[in-house]
Amino acid sequence: MQNESELKQIVKEKYGQIAKEESGCGCGCGCVPTESTADFSIMKDDYSNVEGYVREADLDLGCGLPTQYAGIKLGDTVVDLGSGAGNDVFIARSIVGDKGKVIGIDFTDEMIIKAEKNKRKLGYDNVEFKSGDIEEIPLDNQLADVVVSNCVLNLVPDKEKAFAEIYRILKPGAHFCVSDIVIKGKMTSNLQKSAELYAGCVSGAVQEEEYLRMIKDAGFKNVEIKKSKKIELPEDVLKLYLSEEGLNEYNENLKGIISITVVGYK
Repeated sequence: MQNESELKQIVKEKYGQIAKEESGCGCGCGCVPTESTADFSIMKDDYSNVEGYVREADLDLGCGLPTQYAGIKLGDTVVDLGSGAGNDVFIARSIVGDKGKVIGIDFTDEMIIKAEKNKRKLGYDNVEFKSGDIEEIPLDNQLADVVVSNCVLNLVPDKEKAFAEIYRILKPGAHFCVSDIVIKGKMTSNLQKSAELYAGCVSGAVQEEEYLRMIKDAGFKNVEIKKSKKIELPEDVLKLYLSEEGLNEYNENLKGIISITVVGYK
């Protein structure tokens, strides 16, 4: 597997490409995912009936619906890590109202540009998008009432540092709610070597038990999985990235790719 710097560059390039792609089929039409996103859009949850949903901000990149379990309240300050085109930011904005604030953090310039474009259309003045790395969040200590993230922390090489940063920016007694990908079984060598599967949120995932341990080691209490669902990657998708030997290794060793939505309190 590549080093941390190379992994971050892979993610930037992939998600920058996704942000720049235009389907050309108009607002809210349920566009067919492009070649870059089609492989992994099967992980996402349905947002279509969620209050505050903005179709142009949904790039089919999530693996859950963290705002559903985040306990966001009117007037809260919410931070969304890996905010992309603004999907979960705008959902959170519909809950915090005019007196709250929502800050989206993303390190892909093209995503920030796309999110700002969506924000201008909506006319929100209490939504902010900032460029930044989740391992070094560009926010003050004890700023947030709630931190959310959707299928992003698995892309962060140093997850322990990311959870420490989440802890730092939360107010005392505040909490996070993230949806993310974890695994059960053994991560095969072929999967670990696939940069494309890393950027697709698969080979960067860790064991569920290890994931929960990192959260608790960061200082969080009352850690609880609110939702869990198994992700089945179609064989034709896997064949794009794995040899026949690698596919056999995958089927024999990896017992499950799981999307979890988990909360923890400072």
